[in-house]
Amino acid sequence: MRVLAAGDHFVSPELLETCVRDEAGDAVDLDVRRLTLPWPVEPFGPVGGVREASGDEETLIKSLDGVEVCLTQMAPFTEAVFAAAPDLRLVAVCRGGPVNVDLAAATRAGVAVSYAPGRNASAAAEYAVGMILAAMRHIPGADSELHAGRWRGDLYAYDKAGLELSGTTVGLVGYGAIGRIVARVLLAFGARVLVSDPYADAEALAQDGVTLVDLDELLRASPVVSLHARLTPETRHLIDARRLALLPRGAVLVNTARGELLDHEPLAAALGDGRLRAVALDVYDVEPPPADWALRGLPGVVATPHLAGATRQTAERAARIVAGEAARHVRGLPPAHLANPEVTGGSA
Repeated sequence: MRVLAAGDHFVSPELLETCVRDEAGDAVDLDVRRLTLPWPVEPFGPVGGVREASGDEETLIKSLDGVEVCLTQMAPFTEAVFAAAPDLRLVAVCRGGPVNVDLAAATRAGVAVSYAPGRNASAAAEYAVGMILAAMRHIPGADSELHAGRWRGDLYAYDKAGLELSGTTVGLVGYGAIGRIVARVLLAFGARVLVSDPYADAEALAQDGVTLVDLDELLRASPVVSLHARLTPETRHLIDARRLALLPRGAVLVNTARGELLDHEPLAAALGDGRLRAVALDVYDVEPPPADWALRGLPGVVATPHLAGATRQTAERAARIVAGEAARHVRGLPPAHLANPEVTGGSA
């Protein structure tokens, strides 16, 4: 069986090959090809109609000659790619959702598409908590000021002093695998945790020690808000100018989930008038932010380049999950995490 390990500089082709050989064992003779995509050395972006992809269609098509299974994180699986890869039966994507795959085209081509849920849950949750603390306690700004030779003793003044998590109400918008881990950590700090998630069960959340409320109520009651929802047409700009105005004055807003959950246009004004004390962002509506980005250099802005999932364990876990999907295909089983259940061909 010919397999393409279309890795990148995070989940490498070598890691994918090692994992798929381990998972498949001696059950089949694997012919593994390798392709290295430029992410994250070069930012991902739209390619041929799919979002958040790396590389180009032409190179991928050449690499897919005779390939039955492809393991990848960022390869652009467009309609043109599926049309040019008649032997392909499974694309296993090392991400929480196959946003680099045209699912409709895959289904028409009879190709099963799977993904890797939970592969970065621990990493993203830890990072979100770190961003919350960084924003509440002036950590990045104080660090850069000290390196610049300025001792910011004025940050001990009452009107500028940081906030504690202990005793603070924190609102989590979304309560999937990442939000749940974040909640456990916040509760350990002594925070009160509110959750807004239309798919969550109030009784189950109560057992976790958190309280389910509607989004507007959460925003009114939470001096700290962290976003953990999936991006859908319904959640795009879920937090807009109207909802920002619901926050208590001096609130802290954190987004490590998806850039477009948040309308970025009103953020500068909200920081300027004191509605927001700080905003911590790891994701953006445009990545990377443009040179004239309105938040660049503003006090109270913590900004990092989409690093929440960047741990070695995430890469290893993702590679192991998709390798397991390839092994299931070898054994004639459908993927465990099938993104297009209506597919009629392949291993489904």
